[in-house]
Amino acid sequence: MAILCIPNAIVAHGSEPSKAMNAIDKCWRGNPHWRRNRQQLATCSVGFAGKLTTNIGRAVTRYQVTDPTDDALNPKPGTLRYGTTIITGKKWITFKRDMCIKLQKPLLIGSFTTIDGRGPRVEIGDGACLLVYKASNVIIHGLRIHHCQPQGPGLVMGPDSKHLQLGPVDGDAIRLVSASKVWIDHNTLYKCTDGLIDVTRGSTDITISNNWFRSQDKVMLLGHDDEYWRDKNMKVTVAFNYFGPNCNQRMPRVRHGYAHVVNNLYQGWEQYAIGGSMNPSIKSEANYFIAPESGNKEVTWRQNSYGISWKFFSVGDVFANGASFTQTGRGGAKPNYTSQQGFQVAAATSVRLLTSSAGALRCPRRSTC
Repeated sequence: MAILCIPNAIVAHGSEPSKAMNAIDKCWRGNPHWRRNRQQLATCSVGFAGKLTTNIGRAVTRYQVTDPTDDALNPKPGTLRYGTTIITGKKWITFKRDMCIKLQKPLLIGSFTTIDGRGPRVEIGDGACLLVYKASNVIIHGLRIHHCQPQGPGLVMGPDSKHLQLGPVDGDAIRLVSASKVWIDHNTLYKCTDGLIDVTRGSTDITISNNWFRSQDKVMLLGHDDEYWRDKNMKVTVAFNYFGPNCNQRMPRVRHGYAHVVNNLYQGWEQYAIGGSMNPSIKSEANYFIAPESGNKEVTWRQNSYGISWKFFSVGDVFANGASFTQTGRGGAKPNYTSQQGFQVAAATSVRLLTSSAGALRCPRRSTC
């Protein structure tokens, strides 16, 4: 496999700020002094993750990554793994310069951790990738994650300096296991062995926003497997993301739980865009679906659909190039957000603008991001 972790080798989709920003970006991107007030970002999250204000305050340790190397068992000061596992309490992690990080083993991310990649170009690729395991209040922002590979079982340093025995992993970019209140925002993800984002084993209250997903078979899985009933309580917001080009399926695939899929741009698919099994509820709202030139034009897919208990609803979506959406079930599929979660949904006709800066941003000095 060719090593693609080269600074500036890949230009992120929409590197210039859009004149029309979405509800999240309006909160911080217009501030030319965002570097002085990085923690403002935690007040900008919307959807089921809610506000991440517990991640900020005087008790937060500010940690800067200066060393791109990795040691899965004995991380050195200055490395990313040292920041996520050895530093205790609330932590806000930034990066001193452009760097490419090849992880030896999955990077375990504990509670009250923010990984803030704004500013330099930060890539994680060609090795292991990220795992949020039994943690809450996590922000992952501004990274380029790609070519993640399967890993065998083994010991790894975990949060609070504890060695943990991990089983084999499949090669996902970001995997959530029994996690809650996680916000994944403005990342660029592509070409991983398994999937790009997995939300599994009772994880809930998740927002996945402003990301650019491309060149991937299985993009996003919400729900562990058909027999894992705890995922009935799963709630995920998928907003302002750009899917494509060359995405095949699972944008997302949902098992058991609920997903609000809103204001996303879909640049084609092969098998399907949104699908599920085990009676999930999905509200597709004000998305822009562009069907492929040939092949399957239907947005949705269902495995073993048994009727009215399924809720696949489309509200205000735009369907281009012959795209179609088969609705299922009765009673709608409302997100029922709290005041800390709700946001204004834009018209689908503006989605191209609202997603034009999806992915990891370029943030030049002395300017807005």
